[in-house]
Amino acid sequence: MDHYVTGAVIKALRERQRLTQAELAARLCVSDKAVSKWETGRGLPDISLLEPLSEALRISVPELLCGQAIVNRNRASNMLKSRFYVCPVCGNVLFARGEALISCCGIQLPALEAEEPDDLHRVDVQKVEDEIYVSLDHPMTKEHFLPFAAYMTMDRCEIKALYPEGNAEARFFFRGGGWLYVYCNQHGLYRHRVGR
Repeated sequence: MDHYVTGAVIKALRERQRLTQAELAARLCVSDKAVSKWETGRGLPDISLLEPLSEALRISVPELLCGQAIVNRNRASNMLKSRFYVCPVCGNVLFARGEALISCCGIQLPALEAEEPDDLHRVDVQKVEDEIYVSLDHPMTKEHFLPFAAYMTMDRCEIKALYPEGNAEARFFFRGGGWLYVYCNQHGLYRHRVGR
């Protein structure tokens, strides 16, 4: 079973703050033996201590729980660093303009990694006046379908929901070159280059 916070994380964060086990224990009103047990994996902090522990270690509770500091590396807001997240429970589609700590239905969601399309996920893109028409020869059954397609340019992302038993197609207002993403509920995320 995965623990909600690991001893190695507590120890690394404590050492980064240059605190001894006794100093951390004093801030939390627990014994230094308790901190030692947490760090060696022989015990876990009570859930009521998570907020005071995160304050003492100068990190947010979500950062403490995931074991890493969340740093904004996306200072230029580059859309090409954007990520999609899909909840496996409810199907919610979430979009972030960079790495994020996102959870839905009580589950921490990993960022989807886009792959090059295979034959089943190859997209046909046709420019029709000021739009692009996107279609795929892909199953759209309740068990195997495309939940969404997205068109991303340097300054925006447009997401279109697709539904089982519907058509695997979407229309987007053409805004120049960018990337087209399609997500298959069985095989993952695929990315296609859209020319100018």
